[in-house]
Amino acid sequence: MADEDDLALDEDPPERDTATDDMFGAPAEPLAPVPVAGAAYTVLARKYRPRTFEDLIGQEAMVRTLTNAFASGRIAHAFMLTGVRGVGKTTTARLLARALNYETEVVHQPSLELGKEGRHCAAIIDGRHMDVLELDAASRTKVDEMRELLDGVRYAPTEARYKVYVIDEVHMLSTAAFNALLKTLEEPPPHAKFIFATTEIRKVPVTILSRCQRFDLRRVEPDILAAHLDKIASLEGARIDQDGLALLARAAEGSVRDGLSLLDQAIVQADAGQIVSAAVVRDMLGLADRAQTIALFEQVMRGETANALASFKALWGFGADPAQVMLDLLEHCHGSSVAKALGPEALTLPKDQAARLAGVGALASAGTLSRLWQMLLKAHDEVRRAPDPSAAAEMAIIRLCYAADLPGPEEALKALRDGEPVGGGGGGQSPAPSSGGGGVGAGGGFAQARMVQPTPRPAQETTPVLASFDDVLKLIEARRDIGLKLDVDRYMRPISFRPGAITFEPAPGAPSNLAGRLVKALKTWTGQPWLVAAEGGGGAETAWERQKREGREMRAEIEADPFVRTVMDAFPGAEIVEIRHAPAVEVEAAPEEADTETDE
Repeated sequence: MADEDDLALDEDPPERDTATDDMFGAPAEPLAPVPVAGAAYTVLARKYRPRTFEDLIGQEAMVRTLTNAFASGRIAHAFMLTGVRGVGKTTTARLLARALNYETEVVHQPSLELGKEGRHCAAIIDGRHMDVLELDAASRTKVDEMRELLDGVRYAPTEARYKVYVIDEVHMLSTAAFNALLKTLEEPPPHAKFIFATTEIRKVPVTILSRCQRFDLRRVEPDILAAHLDKIASLEGARIDQDGLALLARAAEGSVRDGLSLLDQAIVQADAGQIVSAAVVRDMLGLADRAQTIALFEQVMRGETANALASFKALWGFGADPAQVMLDLLEHCHGSSVAKALGPEALTLPKDQAARLAGVGALASAGTLSRLWQMLLKAHDEVRRAPDPSAAAEMAIIRLCYAADLPGPEEALKALRDGEPVGGGGGGQSPAPSSGGGGVGAGGGFAQARMVQPTPRPAQETTPVLASFDDVLKLIEARRDIGLKLDVDRYMRPISFRPGAITFEPAPGAPSNLAGRLVKALKTWTGQPWLVAAEGGGGAETAWERQKREGREMRAEIEADPFVRTVMDAFPGAEIVEIRHAPAVEVEAAPEEADTETDE
């Protein structure tokens, strides 16, 4: 019996029937499948790393130089690749290592045509080729390690054509390590090639640079990077709004790797099949809407303190970082200055935004924009260090609006010399206080108080008299309404004008509320009602069309001048770049000689 019991204990217990109810009487649930871990996700920056030189974007000059060098056999023994992060330095170094050792059944010489995988390409890409050594200078900075590395240079390669040394972040090497490298770089063996990459080219000794062929990898332009991101998003099956792609390209600051990392983050902001909007991307990046910051910049330039503060509070409510708003204002100030000097085409912005910044630059002097730039630099530093960034940004905006109407040093000096009142400083919102020190801190307020006392001020501002459509344009410019001035110049083709009524033909792309905005502004400025109506056709040229036509006619007249034609013929290839009007020289009239003859 004992043996039978032992045998019974040795038997496996009966397996439970999964189809039966559990011990509490509930029906049995089907077993959930055990999740199987898939392959690790590869980020886009690694997944879409360029495999050929044709895949490199924004580096056409370097690729062209290398292509010609390889085709003619003039291959340098050392290359120095420099540029900001993420522009492709390490990728280019690996492609160069492949190109130097490229070999197929039909190709037996270095080649940049890497479309077909060569005999050594896979091993070089995987980093396991014996003759291609990729090193990180940050972890091998000592001179002993460099000497150990250089001891193997004199030995011939085992498999490939060249022994290639790829040293990343070469500026991290010590001075002794650089000195150990000098002799080998000056007289290298014919089978050795060196490829260096660095982000700090100024930290590399000149003695090293003079022994290398240097390539400066450029930042990728935003429009090129946006198109590249759009292509990769399509390959990934994601849909991102074009404005969102432009925001990503702008935030990447010319770095392809940064752009792909941001794209990786943006793709997961929406469900599969849905479009990731620009607003979502803006939220992800913590950016303010550029159109709203341009409107804020225009309000600051007009000195509209209340409107500017309301715009900033709206941006703050949407989650915009105050420091980022200051950076955007700095960018708009720079864009207005560049557009003033070179035109709106010089700005890498959408046409409407570039036109608005160009309008600000056209109405503001270069000195005003320069002073605003300095004030914004200080404001940005204050906002970053302030315990309450929002309050610091508001104080900076108040200061900027107050200073918008202040005259420059030259204008103030001239006004003081002539005994005229020094304008500005009111912020465009309220008259200056009659007492207190509010105006003294802005610079020149105390001098203004002393000089203005003997000069009586007019009781009220005279009502402007508008006798023609050109007077309307001058009034808008005098009132510094930048947005309205820009739209009227571009889209209003006047048909008829009489005091109180304007008829115009809208140009293509004209805003639908243009007539209403002009009516409201003219009623405020003149104090009388106006009728502004749009008709189908028959209008004259807009102010911009007239300006462009006059520019073309002037250019044609100058090009037809015999003297200019003689100069152009004497210098083949010369072209007229810019036409400037020379300032008129005032010539004092000679005093009339006294009549010495007497009447007979």
